[in-house]
Amino acid sequence: MGEIHAASWAAAYAPLFPDDFARTGIESRKTRWHERLAGAEGLVMLGFVDDRPLAMSWSVPSETRPGFVEIYSFYTHPDGWGSGVSVALMQATLGQLAADGFDRVHLWTLRDTPQSRRFYTKCGFAETGATQTRDFGDGNPLPQVEYERGAR
Repeated sequence: MGEIHAASWAAAYAPLFPDDFARTGIESRKTRWHERLAGAEGLVMLGFVDDRPLAMSWSVPSETRPGFVEIYSFYTHPDGWGSGVSVALMQATLGQLAADGFDRVHLWTLRDTPQSRRFYTKCGFAETGATQTRDFGDGNPLPQVEYERGAR
């Protein structure tokens, strides 16, 4: 999971940050999943192409939207871009969330990442109009937009 997260983040998000901060962010994403998985919080799913995991999702009950689950992380390794693994994983994630009793899903994505925004729209998510900023630790908050949809 860490390799998927790090490679995806490096390709899509690292250019938005200073080089030193981006390098540190990429490295930290390789190992942070050990603790998260040990905590067993939320739903974690992987998408495979052949026997290789290339996409991952992590969903938790929303802390800000009662009755919603939040897709907190959804990343695809660049080797999987265009393969269909992302769409398949999103469909599986939404199906499992619905089976677990969650029928409303939301997520936040960076405003200035058109590839991720197109993907979420393709998967049936719609912008809510809500925005926020998120500081990833470099002191430079970046704007995010919220998307939502039903889990079914």
